[in-house]
Order: sequence, then structure tokens, then C-alpha cells
Amino acid sequence: MQLIRALVIFFIFVVLQAEGQDNGSYLRLNRSTSDEEASFYAETKQVNQFLRRFNGEEDVRGVRLSTTDPSYRSSELRKKYINMLFDQSGNNMPDLLKEAFVNDVTRSDAPRFIDFHGGEWFGEANVAFLRGRDRVNITLFMVLVKENLGSKWVIDDVYFTPYENLYKPDEMSVSRFLHPMSHELDFMNLDRVFSSGEYTGDYFKQGFEMDKLSVFLYELRNNQLKFQQVTDVTFHFFQIDGWYVEIKEFNRPGLNRGWLISNLIKLETGQKERLISFIHRRE
Repeated sequence: MQLIRALVIFFIFVVLQAEGQDNGSYLRLNRSTSDEEASFYAETKQVNQFLRRFNGEEDVRGVRLSTTDPSYRSSELRKKYINMLFDQSGNNMPDLLKEAFVNDVTRSDAPRFIDFHGGEWFGEANVAFLRGRDRVNITLFMVLVKENLGSKWVIDDVYFTPYENLYKPDEMSVSRFLHPMSHELDFMNLDRVFSSGEYTGDYFKQGFEMDKLSVFLYELRNNQLKFQQVTDVTFHFFQIDGWYVEIKEFNRPGLNRGWLISNLIKLETGQKERLISFIHRRE
């Protein structure tokens, strides 16, 4: 009798242990699934989704809200979303600055939104090319333009260090010029121009501005440049008066990832133009 009782107790113990293990696995599975779902909903996967979240036009599951929905573009929803759209990886955006920005764009009496077709924003793409045998990085600045009933992205400007040095006058030199009587010699002294190397610009008219896009297009058409891949993209927004917003994509574990605000600047008078020139490396 005691043997049977011992066997029954052992059987019950084994069953409870098995159930305990199953419950633990289930809980771990649920916790993992919950984290994955939260991460899935938190990640801002596309730039257009960034705009919708900034404007408060979708719910937490990424479903677009009807314009008749009470939450559509509500200040409460936008404050929640925009605070989640900041890069939290320890950048230099002060909390007070972010708070001032959020309060400014979500004011109930004068809310401000970002419009895809509203202009005043552009893209910056770092692109790897093969130039001869060298792999080089060229920065392309992209803008949206209207075409027929739609719009399209076009290359608006290019930055590549060798292009910046094509025209390099030596203002200290007084010997590099063509004599005013050169025409009497059929400009035979043009050889001085073509042997002047990096200071060829001394023989061009003063104030000459090189068209870097033309040089870029020429090298593309002559297969001197061969596209490899886009390595990095940044978008610059000047659409909200008094503010500059930069967004980049962050691919990393955790909830704070995807397209996020990577830089925020409160613009003073005249600062917008200087910042645009700085981004284009014109200064």
C-alpha cells in the first residue's frame, strides 16, 4: 500500500513539474511575442510613416486614422508620437529644446504639420561609385519637383571633393596670364594654360563658377563613374517656420529605431540660409 501511495505521489510530482515547465515556456513565449510586437509597432519603418506619425494620422498599430476620427491630428496623440520620434541614443538634443519644439508644433490654436508636397525639405544621399579603380563616396542632394499630376525626385546638387578643386585660382600669382597681344600669335601661348595644373583657374574669367552637376553628368556618361550603392540617407526639413529638423534611419535593436529625428535646431533670423549652405558644403 505504501508503495502504491509513493508511486501516485511521484506521478503527481512529475505532472506538476511538466506543467510548470510548460507554463514557463508559455510565459517566455508570450513575453517575447509582446516585445516583438511592441518593437514592430514602435519602429518607424518609412519616411512617409514618420510624416504620418508626426502629424498624428495613424494609430499605434500603424493603421491610418480616418479624418473623422477624434484622434486624427489631435494634440494629445501628436505629443505622444513626436516624443517617440526623437533619437534617444544620447545625441546632443537638450530635453528643453525638444519640449519647446513639441509644444510649438502641437499648439491647439495653431498646429503645424509636415506636408510631403509642401516643399522646403530635401534629401541627402551618400552614394558609393567606382571611379576608375577607386571606390569613392559622392553626396547627392535630392529635391522633389512637380511633374504633370504627380511629382518626382531629381538630383539638385552634388558634392565630391575633387570637383571642389577643379577651379582653383592662385590669387597670389601675377605671372599666370595671357598677354594682351597673344592674339597676334594665334594664341600659341595657350600651352601655358594647359600645363598650369591645379592653377588652370588663373586663366579663366574672374567670378567664374563651375557647374559641378555638369562634370558629374559628364563622368557618368563616359563611364568614369559606375554606381555601386547608396550608403546613407538623411532628410533635412525647413518646412516648419523657425525650426530645422533632420531625420535619419537607425537600424538597431530596441524600440527606438527606424526613421527618427537626429538633429533639431531652433533657427534665428538668417540662420536658415546659412545652414542650407553649410549642409551643401558651400561654406
